[in-house]
Amino acid sequence: MYLNRFVDGEGKYIDDIKFDNMLYMSIVRSPYAHAKIKNVKGGLNSNELKAYYTGTDHAMREPVLAIDEVSYVGQCIAAVFSENRYESEDLLNSVEVDYEPLDAVSSIDDALKKPAIHKGMKDNILDVEEAGNKFNERDINYDLKVSDTIFMDRVLANPIETRGVVAYYRDGVLHVYVSSQSVHRLKGGLMKSLNLKDNDIIVHHVDTGGAFGLKALLFPEYVIACYAAMKYKKPVKWIETRTEHLQSSHAGRGVRADITLYARNNGKITGLDGTVYLDTGAYFADADLVDMGNVIHEVTGPYFIENAHLTGKYVLTDKALNGYYRGAGKPEASIIMERMIDLLADKLKMDIADIRLENATEKPFKSPLGLDMNYPTKPFLEAALKYFDYYKLSKKENLGISLGVLDEDTAPGESCRIIVKNGKVKVYLGGDVSGQGHELFVQEILGNEFGIEQSLISLDYDDTDILKEGTGTWGSRSGITHGSVLMKTAEVIKNDVIKKFGKYDSDLLLKNEFNEYYYYKIDYNANSVNFNMVSSDINDINSIKIYVYYDLGKVLNLKNVLGSIHGGGLQAIGEVLSETLRYTDDGQLITNNIADAGLLTADKIPQYDIKIVENNSEFPDKAKGIGESTMIGIPSAFARSVELQTGKRVSKFPIDDISLFNKCVE
Repeated sequence: MYLNRFVDGEGKYIDDIKFDNMLYMSIVRSPYAHAKIKNVKGGLNSNELKAYYTGTDHAMREPVLAIDEVSYVGQCIAAVFSENRYESEDLLNSVEVDYEPLDAVSSIDDALKKPAIHKGMKDNILDVEEAGNKFNERDINYDLKVSDTIFMDRVLANPIETRGVVAYYRDGVLHVYVSSQSVHRLKGGLMKSLNLKDNDIIVHHVDTGGAFGLKALLFPEYVIACYAAMKYKKPVKWIETRTEHLQSSHAGRGVRADITLYARNNGKITGLDGTVYLDTGAYFADADLVDMGNVIHEVTGPYFIENAHLTGKYVLTDKALNGYYRGAGKPEASIIMERMIDLLADKLKMDIADIRLENATEKPFKSPLGLDMNYPTKPFLEAALKYFDYYKLSKKENLGISLGVLDEDTAPGESCRIIVKNGKVKVYLGGDVSGQGHELFVQEILGNEFGIEQSLISLDYDDTDILKEGTGTWGSRSGITHGSVLMKTAEVIKNDVIKKFGKYDSDLLLKNEFNEYYYYKIDYNANSVNFNMVSSDINDINSIKIYVYYDLGKVLNLKNVLGSIHGGGLQAIGEVLSETLRYTDDGQLITNNIADAGLLTADKIPQYDIKIVENNSEFPDKAKGIGESTMIGIPSAFARSVELQTGKRVSKFPIDDISLFNKCVE
């Protein structure tokens, strides 16, 4: 099988790339969360590389190398280089930095009380955004209201392969090899940061050992390596250590929501209001807008609530920047809503399924917050409850449930190039693969479309020269966009065969040469509704059972689907129980190694009962998304299962304020 190359050790990752005369880069990083830099001597520092930033246009952007101040532990201050990686690490001691420590802001609560961490700001509120329409509670019809604060601590991606980059400047062109989810996105950021023109740079994709949103982003280290490659006229490699990953990679979640629900005595929710705070870290990143936007626009999820209003506040702290983490605001939105609806059910002494049925709908709708729900949610929920015999099972198991919306990031579409030569078919996709197994559905789709053996088809490394346009792999979009653009490109090639020979025949295809590029444009985001149910015994982590009822449209490859659910389920359980980043009051990172990060290992993988529903989508390949579904639906359902056993409300993630599963996750 094509994927056996990974098992056989034939993958080509960033650290496998080697060039003659290559320099290894190491980074001098801040040991303080907040401090003035009085002087820097040695290395490549901001005295030279002062004008280059990490690609965003926002005024509160992060300097590639710290200027005057540092604002989080691990911030880049200087870079050193050597032809030996170990010597490069030793050279870190040659750089002298004179600091003046300052008071640090270590949390959202801290930020709301303390003075601004940056000069020129009156406080630590970077920006404010609103969704929905404000309403007066006197004007809405309700019998009771419930309020709570839901908090999700920061979580880091921690892929098996950390970040890395190799930059090589030759023949007037900067070649960048990177572990990435989108070489095109990185190219745009590097062009902006380094003031390069389109023809000055080519970004190459290589095998990527996990990403989970993190590797969709541009980082200061990439800009520094590229600058150094052009300056020294030698290839430059940087491979992140795990400690650097914990300190300076962009983390997800970090959300606090103060929410109030208004409802009638029958459980019908008539209003939602509240404030959502996002821990942006020390500077603005483009991910902030996506994460906050997804939270405040998707909170109502699959339920129609007539009155809804949210205020989103972007809060600065002395931490590494906020980033994407599997779901990027969508899980946060679902957790907030599902936890609040459980609270309302308890107040009304209603069954958690009945109250959801009361608020689900018989037809598609648009929420006051702006979410277009394309499918009726009540019939789907009824079918899921019936399939798993919820009402009978809930009498003997500690069941939590959730109904969630997967808002798939299908816009603006995706690109593809298919080259047929020497009897083989090579495929290049505009969204980079990071371990999801896209190779399987590429072979399956084109094998069917062309009528050829799947072994003749390969998914190859793309770059920004082979594909002039491309979007990326994130937001549960790959099956939809990649599958569809594959079919569109294959259709063009089949028509080329017909034009040339008067008919289509697979032998005619393989005996000739074809080279076609296609960009499939999509001008909207699609969505689907999914259901999760979780049972557990808090005395045994291996007792956790996850019931999955997902509408995936047409399943492109079942192995891909099951892999996503199995791995994502473990990730979701870890986010509830143990996985997080922890800081001291002065902003020092306590999570110093991978063992402290709370990741669950494969022996803790839950049991599964999986039902896939195939209601075809409107896209050419008829698929719907899957990648983020587990993270959206499982955490809140699992939290409910836990609180049924403890009698303690679960409103903080991870649930480290009570002693649960401790002996199981140590």
